[in-house]
Amino acid sequence: MTEPFVHTSYASRVVFGPGTLQQVAAEVELLGVRRALLIATGSAQQAADETQVALKELFAGRIDGVRQHVPTEVAEAARAKAREVNADGVVAIGGGSAIGLAKAIALTADVQILAVPTTYAGSEMTPVWGETSGGSKTTGTDLRVLPKTVVYDPTLTLQLPLHTTAASVANALAHCVEAVWTEKANPITETTAVEAARALSKGLRTTLANPTDIDARSNLLFGACLAGSALASAGTGVHHKLCHLLGGTYNLPHAETHAAVLPQVARVKAVEVPQAKARLEEALQTHDLATGLFDLFAAANVPTSLQALGLTREQAKEAADRFPGDVEEILTRAWAGTRPEGATR
Repeated sequence: MTEPFVHTSYASRVVFGPGTLQQVAAEVELLGVRRALLIATGSAQQAADETQVALKELFAGRIDGVRQHVPTEVAEAARAKAREVNADGVVAIGGGSAIGLAKAIALTADVQILAVPTTYAGSEMTPVWGETSGGSKTTGTDLRVLPKTVVYDPTLTLQLPLHTTAASVANALAHCVEAVWTEKANPITETTAVEAARALSKGLRTTLANPTDIDARSNLLFGACLAGSALASAGTGVHHKLCHLLGGTYNLPHAETHAAVLPQVARVKAVEVPQAKARLEEALQTHDLATGLFDLFAAANVPTSLQALGLTREQAKEAADRFPGDVEEILTRAWAGTRPEGATR
């Protein structure tokens, strides 16, 4: 018998499939948006150009180029641009940084977001926002920043470099794994997370062998969608809080930081949820969750140590001292890139 639980779902319209970029203008109109501000990462310029033309009179302005962790000065400039063009909607095309900038606008203005993810960050499915100022990253949850519509077009990810692909999948897997041990985790978030991990694992292994396999790329986007949904409902825990501290304070690359930290956190936390641990292991086709994650990332040539990302040993110790909890062992192992054998409480 299932134990009593409380689950909160967040409603977004999902439009999924190859070629769905062509439906963005119609989806913007369906939202009732009349002045759409377009935000695009550097790698999404062609998709943004096509969308700008398709929007016709609904196009109000454009922001090209974004920065990870959403620095406050970048967020303020985007808010000013939205006010300048009198935007009532934002179309964000790109990875988590583009969608994060759209969320920064929605946090202080009455706009609706349509997201077109081109990586596997998963933030398009969550009401979580983040902003960095003075070497510190602040995060929060606000329904105003949840995209109303998400358009997943796997053809936009076919040219995503393998390194970027694998690192982004590590980010998505972090959403899956953390979603099974937070205080708000429940049977729905667990099942969603397990199926997300299955799709992500299968998609990554096939993509590494054949980067332009559209079915594999579709699996990755589907997995990212589910992973984001699981995290949105389950909330975040020690893993994401650590990654936000490391990224915001030391400007480490967001996705790669997840790859270095997640196996070490899983080594400690997964033993607290043995059923979910076993289900995730089955989905990832491994005998141990922590080592399975570590080996998957290593095989995909994603750095599995914070040292490789430029963090010094002193900074790792400083981060451990700043964190509200005992994470010294986790960060020591993550800094060195030690294979997480021997699960411990």
